[in-house]
Amino acid sequence: MHVIATAGHVDHGKSALVRALTGMEPDRCPEERRRGMTIDLGFVWTSMTGAGDVAFVDVPGHERLVTTMLAGVGPVPAVLFVVAADQGWQPQSEEHLAVLDALRVRHGVLAVTRCDLADPVDVREQALTRIARSSLGRVESVAVSSVTRHGLAELRAALVRLVNGLPEADRAADVRLWVDRAFTVRGHGTVVTGTLSAGTIAVGDRLHTAGTTGGPSGGDAVLRVRGLESLKRPRTSVSATARVAVNVHGPATASLRRGSVLLTPGRWLTTDVLDVRLRGGTAPELPRGLTLHLGSAAVPVSVRPLGMDSARLSLAVPLPLRVNDIVLLRDPGRRHIAAAATVLDVRPPRLIRRGDAARRARELDGRTGAPDAATELRRRGMVRRGDLVAMGLRTHAQPVVDDWICAPGHWTRLQQRLAEVVERHAREHPTEPGLTIEAARRLLELPDRGLVHALVQATNGRLGHRDGRIYGSVSQPALPPAVRTAVQEVRARLAARPFHAPEAAELEALGLTPKLLAAAAAAGELLRLPDDIVLLPDADWQAAVALARLDQPFTTSTARITLNTTRRVVIPLLEHLDRRGWTIRLDSRLRRCNSAEIGGEERELDGLQR
Repeated sequence: MHVIATAGHVDHGKSALVRALTGMEPDRCPEERRRGMTIDLGFVWTSMTGAGDVAFVDVPGHERLVTTMLAGVGPVPAVLFVVAADQGWQPQSEEHLAVLDALRVRHGVLAVTRCDLADPVDVREQALTRIARSSLGRVESVAVSSVTRHGLAELRAALVRLVNGLPEADRAADVRLWVDRAFTVRGHGTVVTGTLSAGTIAVGDRLHTAGTTGGPSGGDAVLRVRGLESLKRPRTSVSATARVAVNVHGPATASLRRGSVLLTPGRWLTTDVLDVRLRGGTAPELPRGLTLHLGSAAVPVSVRPLGMDSARLSLAVPLPLRVNDIVLLRDPGRRHIAAAATVLDVRPPRLIRRGDAARRARELDGRTGAPDAATELRRRGMVRRGDLVAMGLRTHAQPVVDDWICAPGHWTRLQQRLAEVVERHAREHPTEPGLTIEAARRLLELPDRGLVHALVQATNGRLGHRDGRIYGSVSQPALPPAVRTAVQEVRARLAARPFHAPEAAELEALGLTPKLLAAAAAAGELLRLPDDIVLLPDADWQAAVALARLDQPFTTSTARITLNTTRRVVIPLLEHLDRRGWTIRLDSRLRRCNSAEIGGEERELDGLQR
């Protein structure tokens, strides 16, 4: 199938022309037929020899209905431009041409209607001259009358040549179907229609929907395709380019409307901030508040100039956008297209500091919007492959871990930086030389902690990590002289009474804070248990050996007496032995020693001593 949109001034005979071509009535509403003026989008079709099915999206021509016109023409690749012979070029002829030029529509045919009422020669020449200056360039033209049917055969032949010259649509592309109508069919549920400009939809597919009309128009949800129609015929699948009606089922169907969009799940990024290159206007001259048109969506935007032809747009509602998308910026107050814009970046950096906007403008200089994954990857340094693809950028770069890909050399530079920050931390914090994983992530400005683990592994042993910390050349705390003296005092007291742990007040008097006690434990100078119970490094082993000599099982009280200590010490000590596997808790009162574990440890210790 091929899809063509009409364009032209109000009352120039667009609807009458497609009615004559197809035999179908494009004006669905009684009000449209009563007034003889198209108010909403109309959809008709016919079969043409040599071209197959050709569908027409008939758009209104009134100046107050340009938003509706944009919703119809946005996704369509070709246009039937209509100018009346008895009225000539009119204001909406000019605005519709400006829309087509802004959208870079390159395929069209000019129909000079009402040639039964006036000589079409001058009007045809004037229209062709104006159209030639637009993206359409030189187009075929036909003088035609919908009343006498003069020229209809020639127009059909021109349309056949037009559609046969259209580029082939990408049927394997990710689906982005802009909804131009949504309604309920009794017994079937919600049906949406739109022009499928790329991709394929099949019955049973699941499509993501994002609300884009400036309000809660469907939210974000996944819908199931229950049925498909194209040109009133049921289909199991439909490929671009095509007019399609999709029967969808899901929790968000009730609020779908014009401006909503159906997407291939997981393949699109929605954004409410983007950087663009402007055409047709300079950024400083643009009004701050405009309406952005894309597909059938119309969303209020705030414009922030960056350079003369670059700007940042902040959208009232997020849209699924990709690099190189063309959007229109319309001034609703003045009712004209303020500028067209090419999307350069859908994930731009924040502008926080003074001068950021000017620096960003310089970064964007020379960027045309043509998809360039290599440049984008170099700018970001690191990005998820899926996000890059969702931006419309393809790359053959291999992930360094999971879905993360890096610019050439960036991964090596990150390894070097990680080694530097780890060594610097060890120098600045000798009692706690290990840098936490989260601290490393923040210092390297990495988006995922998993990347830190991968970087450590990539250093081939230069760095290591344990207990959530990364170590370099210094893997043990270095105790300052005053701290080492205090620790030696504690060890001397424990040598005489191994299980009489110092009280908190005694430790405080010696200047041993919890942080310093942790450093002493990490250095192997002390064994630290919960509640700042500190013992000699091998006290747990000595306790296990002593308890193994008891009749099994034993009580906490028996253990306390055997070790000549207090409940304050014995309870956390026994819980520590449980965790080591040297004792096994049987119930709230009894434990027994794990002779297999203790025996193995004892044999290993004996071997080391020998």
